[in-house]
Amino acid sequence: MSGSLSVVGLGPGSPQQLTPEALDAVASAEDFFGYFPYIDRLNLRPDQRRHASDNREELDRARAALAMAAGGRKVCIVSGGDPGVFAMAAAVCEAIDAGPVEWREIELSVVPGVTAMLAVAAKAGAPLGHDFCAISLSNNLKPWSIIERRLIAAAEAGFVMAFYNPISKARPHQLGEAFDILRRHLPGSVPVIFGRAAGRPDEAIRIVNLAEAEGGMADMATCVIVGTQETQLIERAGERPLVYSPRSWPGPKGTAAASAEGKEAK
Repeated sequence: MSGSLSVVGLGPGSPQQLTPEALDAVASAEDFFGYFPYIDRLNLRPDQRRHASDNREELDRARAALAMAAGGRKVCIVSGGDPGVFAMAAAVCEAIDAGPVEWREIELSVVPGVTAMLAVAAKAGAPLGHDFCAISLSNNLKPWSIIERRLIAAAEAGFVMAFYNPISKARPHQLGEAFDILRRHLPGSVPVIFGRAAGRPDEAIRIVNLAEAEGGMADMATCVIVGTQETQLIERAGERPLVYSPRSWPGPKGTAAASAEGKEAK
């Protein structure tokens, strides 16, 4: 007898950013697996059971949830933000790929959520208005040398970058090293957005330029967005500046190519 497994994104933390689809998935599930703080966001009924675990137990959590679903239960794994962005959806797929055949017969659904970079970008303006990428600065699952190569490639290609997992007690130096790398490839005037707990009561949004950016300005609840040479600030009296990346490539000012591309984007 096979049950079902839903992998649900709870958004960045504000109940208003939890989608109706996610609420429906939570309401229909019987057992819940997830990191302690994410499980704590849910108002579970007495008939719904919680199975909370530590943040570094993703594969074990996925296997336990799949085994329970294979036994006929309606199971839900919860992630902060979106479950497909550095989160549990990939861990579940990895477990299925390496697991018993019966796990492939489980009814599986991945329910998207508002990921941190979208929540932070919305608070700042529109820094992701042009091409962008997301990079996890954690080297728990990949070597730091790969992260360095990707930072350089993204900077040279002109991508806006969103940094997940920017810093932790075990990795206090890596965000500062990332900024040092970027300062060798980008102007110091490039805007950097530190978005902590976007949408929650303790939200803090800070905008500095790359020349002033420091690793100590972030913690694990922070998503960092680094702009490009094209990213602009709009100063506002008494308000935080708006940060946006123009939709079109500017090119040399006044050229026909720049004008045509701008019209095409509309």
